[in-house]
Amino acid sequence: MAALSIAFEAPVTLRGLSPSQSRPIDLVHLAAQTLGDKGREIDALQAFVRQARQALRDVANGDAAGITAAAHRLQGAAAGVGAFKVADAAARLEENGADAAAMAKLGAAVLETENFVLKLCR
Repeated sequence: MAALSIAFEAPVTLRGLSPSQSRPIDLVHLAAQTLGDKGREIDALQAFVRQARQALRDVANGDAAGITAAAHRLQGAAAGVGAFKVADAAARLEENGADAAAMAKLGAAVLETENFVLKLCR
């Protein structure tokens, strides 16, 4: 019995993430959200990239309240498509207000995600 339970235990990973969650977009989550429709996936990702760019502009040009609002909107949009790194970075910015380091991390996460989306859409 002990061998049977060992054989079916989940493997231990260094990051504790499944392979789909280690990418900028969790493709399993996205497929669940779009019911596996590839056209909807592409449309959702392209809309998300446009929204993320606008949110970064709002963050760059906004006051503390505007930055917090933009980060909150981006967090929700990112979670919807499975861009969990962006969602986490947006949540940190929302918590920290106009923190330059949090803004930089958000910008980097959005850029990484946008590049990933561009590769998917080829």
